[in-house]
Formats: sequence, C-alpha cells, structure tokens
Amino acid sequence: MTQPEKVLRAALSLPEADRADIADRLLLSLDASSQREIDALWAQEAESRIEAYDRGEIEVIPGKEVFAAVRARQRQ
Repeated sequence: MTQPEKVLRAALSLPEADRADIADRLLLSLDASSQREIDALWAQEAESRIEAYDRGEIEVIPGKEVFAAVRARQRQ
C-alpha cells in the first residue's frame, strides 16, 4: 500500500467533521490564489441570490422543511 493510500485510509476512519476539516485544508493548500477567486465568486453569487430574494424572484423554503426532507430521504 502506498503512502497516499495509507493516509487516505486513516483519514476515512475519522469522524465526518475531522474529514471535512482535512479536506478543506488540503484544498486550501493547492492554490491559495484560486481559493480567493472561488471565494469572491461565491460572495457574488450569494449577493445575487439575496437581491433576487429581496425582489421576490425566488421561493424560500424554511430550513426545518429542507432538513426534514433530507432526513426522510436518508431513511429510504
């Protein structure tokens, strides 16, 4: 087994929150300038969605309904 495979196997045995943290750190290590660009694009998208909401152009679904639907699908 190669070193990357060993690291991956160890990482996959960690709790979800720890795996997410590691994934985030790895992505950030690849190219910080790309991450800044991605963050800026996401910020623009968020602003665009907020403006569309303010204009009444998008439907809002309460978070409780969304999470209930996700949980229901997970049980299937």
